[in-house]
Amino acid sequence: MIPQTNNLEIRAVKGKEIAEKFGAVTRLDETCYKVASQRTREIYQIDSTERGWICNCPDQKYRGVKCKHIWAVEYSFQIRRLVKKEVVIEPINVSNCPKCKSDQIVKHGIRHNKYGDIQRFSCKNCANRFTINLGFERMKHNPKAITSAMQLYFGGESLRHTRDSLKLLGTDVCYQTIHKWIKKYISLMENYTDKLQPQVGNAWRTDELYVKVRGNMKYLFALMDDETRFWISQQVSETKGTSDVKPMFREGQRIAGKNPTSIISDGAPNFAEATRNVFHVRRLPQDEQTKHIRDITFDGERHNNKMERMNGEVRDREKTFRGLKSMESPVFKGFQIYHNYIKGHMAHKDEKTPAEMAGIVVNGENKWKTLIENASRQ
Repeated sequence: MIPQTNNLEIRAVKGKEIAEKFGAVTRLDETCYKVASQRTREIYQIDSTERGWICNCPDQKYRGVKCKHIWAVEYSFQIRRLVKKEVVIEPINVSNCPKCKSDQIVKHGIRHNKYGDIQRFSCKNCANRFTINLGFERMKHNPKAITSAMQLYFGGESLRHTRDSLKLLGTDVCYQTIHKWIKKYISLMENYTDKLQPQVGNAWRTDELYVKVRGNMKYLFALMDDETRFWISQQVSETKGTSDVKPMFREGQRIAGKNPTSIISDGAPNFAEATRNVFHVRRLPQDEQTKHIRDITFDGERHNNKMERMNGEVRDREKTFRGLKSMESPVFKGFQIYHNYIKGHMAHKDEKTPAEMAGIVVNGENKWKTLIENASRQ
């Protein structure tokens, strides 16, 4: 008898062969695929569920194993990602003198002050001495303290707890200053990341959750890509089922540079109306228009639990929202940046961020600093 591990390896090999065959894997949308049988004319359907991919072939139906057709779908993902053009955002390195533009520069000691140390440089060509602190010029505190505060806050700490944590690290700052940092740098990064186009899939999910602004109930609507879990767009509204979410859909359309093939929601009528009004293309027949999938249940195979998980990230940090004074607060956009570019997702291999899955790679040990530097240079 062939060991089970070898059987799994055989299925993986056969799945790869299917994926490499032209036309064998057909994508209906990001949650549903058709895969042709290798031996017969049978066509099997593979659906995405919260338990993973399921196939209606006998191998999975009777043995409950990961069949070769599911392997084929997963390999098709890998093939598709290989042709994606990645955007790599690197930390800013000093390479030219700001005065004479010469590349003949060397390190020339450290400038010390009570808030931290800054590397000093010297130009061999013009003897100019200078420091590079891109994005943090004229700031009283060093970049490490500022980015640590943002990591703590969007990681779930309140402004006052963030202040207390920074104090243990040797940075004495009031919580109002931390809020000013958040307001300044989230606005800076928003203008930069808004110009980056993620390579998202064709099935998007949408939902809303309540937040309190000045003690009053408001609703945060979000649009997320099903495959990469990239948070595409958002809006804050006064009401739930009657809010006009067309602006959020149009922003998602602009950021992604395309229309989705399907919008998955909890079935609220405002989502269906926005899908028809924003994504409808007159020249396309009805069966090729963007579909609004509304048959979502908690115990069925197709539901909106992926979106609920992202909402749960926000709910877990609701204490950071207690001091919100305005529906235009930068905190909402800041959490979107944190979700997309900073926080690794357990559902992705090697806990990649949604941005990395969408072809936008932020390098450097301190991703906050990398984004701020590049945003300042732009």
